[in-house]
Formats: sequence, C-alpha cells, structure tokens
Amino acid sequence: MQLWGIFRKTPVAMIGFCCFIFLILLAMFAPILAPYTPVDGNLDMILLPPAWHSDGNVSYLLGTDELGRDMLSRLMYGTSLTFGLSFIVVIFSLVIGVVIGSLSALTRGIKSSFLNHFLDVVLSIPSLLLAIIIVAILGPGISNTVWAIAIVFIPQFIHITRYAVKEEFRKDYVLASRLDGASNFRILYYSVFPNIVERLMSQATLAQSAAILDIATLGFLGLGAQIPLPEWGAILANGLERFYIAPWTVYLPGLAILFAVVATNLVGEGIRHALKVRKEN
Repeated sequence: MQLWGIFRKTPVAMIGFCCFIFLILLAMFAPILAPYTPVDGNLDMILLPPAWHSDGNVSYLLGTDELGRDMLSRLMYGTSLTFGLSFIVVIFSLVIGVVIGSLSALTRGIKSSFLNHFLDVVLSIPSLLLAIIIVAILGPGISNTVWAIAIVFIPQFIHITRYAVKEEFRKDYVLASRLDGASNFRILYYSVFPNIVERLMSQATLAQSAAILDIATLGFLGLGAQIPLPEWGAILANGLERFYIAPWTVYLPGLAILFAVVATNLVGEGIRHALKVRKEN
C-alpha cells in the first residue's frame, strides 16, 4: 500500500498506468469492441484513407488496407496478439524464473558456479537474436514466437530472483527466522518473497516492453505472426510496399507499438521511482 501511495503521486506514472490498463482491457474485449472482423475485406473500399482525410469515410475511422480491411479493427485485434501475448509471455517467464532462481539461490558449490557462468553467457546475447535463433529452429508462427520469447526471458528472471534472494538471506530478519527454527522454504515464502515482489514487478515491466518489440520485430521479419493475422509488426511489414500511396498502413501500427512500449515503460519507471523513494524514507 505504501508503494502504491508513492506511485500514484507521480502524474506521468499514473498516465502510463491508465494507458496500460486501457491496453489490457482492449486486448481482452477487442472482439466485442471492433466494428469489423480483422480478416474480411471490402473490395469497394480498398486503400481508403483515415476519416479526417478529405477522401476518408467515417465508417472506416482509420482507413483500410490494400484488401479493404478496416485498419481500426485490425489494430484492435492486434492488441491481443502483440500486447496481450507479451503479457502472457512475461507472466510465464516470471513464474518459471522465480521458481528456478529461488531454488538456485539456496544451492552452493559447483552447481551454483555452473549456473552463474551459464546465465552470464545467455544474458550476454541480445534477447532478439536468441529469439530469432529459436524461431528459426522451431519454424515461423505466432505460437513458436511466444515460446521462443518466453524461453529467452526466463534467464533474466532467474538472474534477478537469484540475486535478490541471496541479498535478502544475508539480512538480520532471515537470521532471526532461522534461529526460530524456520526452514529455508518457509523463509522464502513468508519473509523473502514479500520483500522482493516489487523488484520483480519492475523487471517484469522492462521484460514486457522488450517482449512487445520482439513479437513485433519477428512479425515484421516474417518469422512471427503469419498473414492474415493482424499482429502489429506484420501489419507494418505488409504496408511498407504501399507506404507512399497509403502511409497510414505503416504509421498506425508503428504508433500502436510505440504507445504500448511507452505506456509499459512509464509504469516500470513509476515502480522504480516508488521503490527508490520508499528505500530513502
């Protein structure tokens, strides 16, 4: 509650939080809110500009693409594929990473040393490069993209969880719990996790912004979502050939990616600022 009190006093962070909640709701209810289906086109409305253009049509607020598909509907459905899947990826990676990181923090000797060196090697490789390698092995497709990015982010959560748990285990309150006869797992669950959850949330927002970019990038490269799925990166790549005659097919998905990344980063920065202020107080 103290963290939330500090967080909501930061106007920029609250703006980002409201945008973040908006994206979550849009990802959940896009099929209900979208005016058209994302794959069915209207051949009489091919490359229709947005409604504010002199040649636009208010029935297609953000215009249409080369097949007459409504851009607004495709972007709304794309929220589920790009932003929504990034949310799922981060939750999956977080759970697996926290479990492995917590257990590894309790190990000593050769196992601990091996894990340290392995994580150093994995974390030195850019996440996008690793994701591309994994997708190249598994094959293109949105499901393989999700698995690849989830696998790539697990080492990050293992590393931060392991470091945070080891740091907490050096503190006096853990020693007091041990003197009372508490087991390591009981200390982890009741004492350590409540003290590192905010740090994990901060890392999760960083990971999600990276996941959004990775999903969009793989879609842009043709390794992620395949046509006709309305994933933002795939929509952007599909519109490049017609950029000079229909620029809205490129800058609209680009703005959607930017909006999602900025909103996620603002939430992350708000959490980190709140953690810093609480620590100083």
